[in-house]
Amino acid sequence: MDIRPLGPAIGVEVSGIDAAKEIDAASRQRLRRAWSENGLLLLRGQKIDEAGLVRFSRNFGELELPPASAQRVYGDGGARQPEIWIISNVIVDGKPIGGLGYGEAEWHTDMSYIAAPPTASVLYAVEVPPEGGDTHFASMTKAYAALPEDLKRAIGGRTARHDSSYTSAGELRRGSKEITDPREAPGASHPIVRIHPETGVPALFLGRRRNGYIDGLALEESERLLDRLWAHCTDPRFAYGHKWRVGDVLVWDNRQVIHRRDAFDPNARRIMLRTQVKGEAPLAAKAA
Repeated sequence: MDIRPLGPAIGVEVSGIDAAKEIDAASRQRLRRAWSENGLLLLRGQKIDEAGLVRFSRNFGELELPPASAQRVYGDGGARQPEIWIISNVIVDGKPIGGLGYGEAEWHTDMSYIAAPPTASVLYAVEVPPEGGDTHFASMTKAYAALPEDLKRAIGGRTARHDSSYTSAGELRRGSKEITDPREAPGASHPIVRIHPETGVPALFLGRRRNGYIDGLALEESERLLDRLWAHCTDPRFAYGHKWRVGDVLVWDNRQVIHRRDAFDPNARRIMLRTQVKGEAPLAAKAA
């Protein structure tokens, strides 16, 4: 196994691993350490079926099933692994075969609006458009370490609401109502600064900007602090942009990474297979 940095801020590329095969215990331990210490793993040139992707993903923990809205069928319409989520813009017989379409997806943490957000997401490229659809990742450990001291003090020990009413693509979820006051948004509240349970390193944990609210503050003060935090943590110096190739596998650590997606031509095809690792309630950092 060879591991090299993807960039100065976040991520490593791992070679010498065939994700379609069983991984021995020593390699699994090294892979998990690289993932938790760097936040993002890339494996290029993989050829893996759904069962293989599920098996590989379990190296990072117990998997959870997608919600009913994400349970789609693609290809020949046959049975598939229940742990697989399909991310796609492709329409077959008038129906989408997956979710999130072709539009831009804002910076976010996967499903941070639930009490125990997922630990990891794994995404495998089956078909990619010739242009667009790039995914960008940002390190929230690096962002927290570089926070101005006054901002660190302002958020120390505080929690923030993570809105569940909208998707990262800006779509109102089925059964949700439009939110005009972030203080009334449904969803879980989590520590703004969380401790990574494996590395002990603090990281910002913000979810997404839309309808975010810092609990206990006047709305104007919450908005001001969140605007500062988001302007800081999405600075390009903390980020890596990934242009997909067929056969890429990316594994990111939701406890310390946010990500977003570029839009792409709706007439181009993009099919990605995703799995998700069960998580735990975030561990709060001690207030400074």
